[in-house]
Amino acid sequence: MKEWTREERYRYLKDPQELYELYQRVSKSVYRQTFHVQSVTGLMNDPHGFVWHDNQWHLFYQWCPWGAVHGLKHWYHIVSRDLVSWKNLGVCLLPDQNDGYDNKGVYSGSAMPIGDKMYLYYTGNHRDADWKRHAYTCLARLGNDGWPEKYPLPLFGSHPNYTEHQRDPKIMKVEGRDEYYMIIGAQTKDLRGCILVYSSPDLQHGWSIAGELNVPGFSDFGDMWECPSIEHIGGHDVLLLCPQHITLPGRGGTQNHNGYILGTMDWDTLTFTPDGQFHVLDFGFDSYAAACANNIEDTDKAILIAWMGLPDVSYPTDDEDWAGCLTLPRELTVRGRRLIQQPLPELKKLRGEKIITNKGVNPLPKACEIELDCRPGDVAVKLFTSENGEGGMLVSFDEAKKEISVDRSGMTNRFNLSEGEVRTRPLENGLSHLRIFVDSSSVEIFVNDGDAVFTSRCFPTKEEHLFTTEGETFVRLWPLKAAVKDSFLI
Repeated sequence: MKEWTREERYRYLKDPQELYELYQRVSKSVYRQTFHVQSVTGLMNDPHGFVWHDNQWHLFYQWCPWGAVHGLKHWYHIVSRDLVSWKNLGVCLLPDQNDGYDNKGVYSGSAMPIGDKMYLYYTGNHRDADWKRHAYTCLARLGNDGWPEKYPLPLFGSHPNYTEHQRDPKIMKVEGRDEYYMIIGAQTKDLRGCILVYSSPDLQHGWSIAGELNVPGFSDFGDMWECPSIEHIGGHDVLLLCPQHITLPGRGGTQNHNGYILGTMDWDTLTFTPDGQFHVLDFGFDSYAAACANNIEDTDKAILIAWMGLPDVSYPTDDEDWAGCLTLPRELTVRGRRLIQQPLPELKKLRGEKIITNKGVNPLPKACEIELDCRPGDVAVKLFTSENGEGGMLVSFDEAKKEISVDRSGMTNRFNLSEGEVRTRPLENGLSHLRIFVDSSSVEIFVNDGDAVFTSRCFPTKEEHLFTTEGETFVRLWPLKAAVKDSFLI
């Protein structure tokens, strides 16, 4: 694997043609996705700035153009009418090439539309001459011509009572309150994750610190909280966050997580009172930095999309100088004391002609959707098996244990072994339904109509192109059409 120098990682992009040869090479990869958003070149990670504006969905993602490395980050812009088919618009926010407030990266943030303008809030990653980090919360205005205008000064800088790890501003308007709020992931001086709250009567000016969010019972839960958000879904407040460097039961060696807490938010006291424990959003191997769309009118649900990857790990396509994709957008609702995640109904537009599969070994299209209705008893689905039905990724339900598990240790290309190769989730009411989306290098499994989700990257060889099922199931399969065109727009 390539060892990147600091100069290579933080090289400024001056001409799109500098990337054309890399784009041509990357586009030939057998692991390029068919219906998932992925970067044109290099590395993509956090989605952000997710918003409905001007009769279309806007989404941005972190992009390092040169290769599969966390270096100089940009905001890349894509749009969609239906959250299924996406169009590249090219890079939107670039780091300042001089000594500006974002001279070493335009980091994650959020967006808020007002009139025909869209305001982009982001973390400016600044490094001084001694390479010391300084974080600034910055603002840009995106006009209807698609060109961003950065404000010359940041809204505010790092709070001195916390470490330099202060990032990922989420802008929000709370119903019934006059001011706007912004929450930011942060780290205390004694290395505990937390959230800072800022407020202002105006989107563009007058921001001041309101205080630190109090979350009783979670004062020592990881050493940094990334990508925080507070959503109101179906009468419930939901705190989403990514606690870092903490080990959780059932999550193998993974130390970076994406999850949520249901509870009640009191903006007067800046207290989020939990109604239960921390739940992971996704029980699979590769999901992080989930972002919910701003500016949707239906308060009974939210729309979420996440990075299909993790910090501090590597993937087989790193050697091809690209990495990362986004999950399918999901509709979030609350059922009982849990978030329910379901694929959008619009995804059915990608279906080809339905195939009724046989018992035994069946062909597995490169891009497809598999749906299983399951009767009581043990169930097993093997994806990416060889000709004899061996190997691959095993999805299994144990009726006696009332537990579903995903095991990717049977794949030829094994990676991130220190994170663990098996993920499990209890199913107290048994297994009744599976909906599985297979793409060139990923699998997303929706269990019992969204009660649980397993998202995983996987990189099958050309021999691993079949699947099998066991147990009392009724199986349907649809090949899926392409939904993303990786046109070379920089």
